[in-house]
Amino acid sequence: MPVTFVRDERGGVLVYRDGHQQSYVDVADPTNLAFEYVAQMGLALDALAPATPQPLAVTHVGGAGLTLARYVAHTRPGSPQIVLEPDESTTAAVRRELPLPRGHRIRVRAVDGATGVRALASASAEAVLLDAYAAGRVPPELGTVEFLTEVARVLDRCGLLVANLADAPDRRYLVRVAAGCVAAGLPNLAVLATHDILKGRRFGNSVLVASPTAYDVGALRRAAARCPIPTGVRAERELASWLRSARPFTAADAEPSPQPPIPSAWRAT
Repeated sequence: MPVTFVRDERGGVLVYRDGHQQSYVDVADPTNLAFEYVAQMGLALDALAPATPQPLAVTHVGGAGLTLARYVAHTRPGSPQIVLEPDESTTAAVRRELPLPRGHRIRVRAVDGATGVRALASASAEAVLLDAYAAGRVPPELGTVEFLTEVARVLDRCGLLVANLADAPDRRYLVRVAAGCVAAGLPNLAVLATHDILKGRRFGNSVLVASPTAYDVGALRRAAARCPIPTGVRAERELASWLRSARPFTAADAEPSPQPPIPSAWRAT
């Protein structure tokens, strides 16, 4: 199915691929992060990474509309960014219909996330943003301890992994990926989501933050409290009960994220 673009009354554009919403892009205002999980990923990056306007070396696993790459380019001018997106036709269509800003330092590599991350230099990224879906599901290899170990290698010692993970109310997929982060050397964890998702009331997207180094969870909570989207944070002891006896995914038993109950399961605010 081709990539399609649907403009809305707010001036933004919904990008669809394979019948699933992939991105919301506002070329005129890159800070307009309409999807809940995208706003939460931006919030985590702003709260925990070095202060604006310092450039930030960012690797994106998954490109689609390049929403977060545009956001970083706007909020942190001069940031060198690598986007790993295997679908060249999607990238070409997006860049034709929704041009990138002048002076950007965004480089798109037509390669899948696992292959692309393996090719990156060690300690070359201050943040890795994982937002990769195929037919509405995170590809299985991107949740494994092997892949997460490669992410840990690519991050510098204070780096952040910020991952968008869709899951069912039981959180089984999320906690196995989180356990994989711990096993891969990214033991400092937090989860952001809307309150109904954190309470296990519906299928939806959670944002997992992981780092080799302890970070200011209080800053993350304060940022979440200011977010226009009602957002909660689970971290430290609160995550311990979730992770108890959780087993990481490996290459031998990898699974994609659960099938969403309906296409276009993500909500725009």
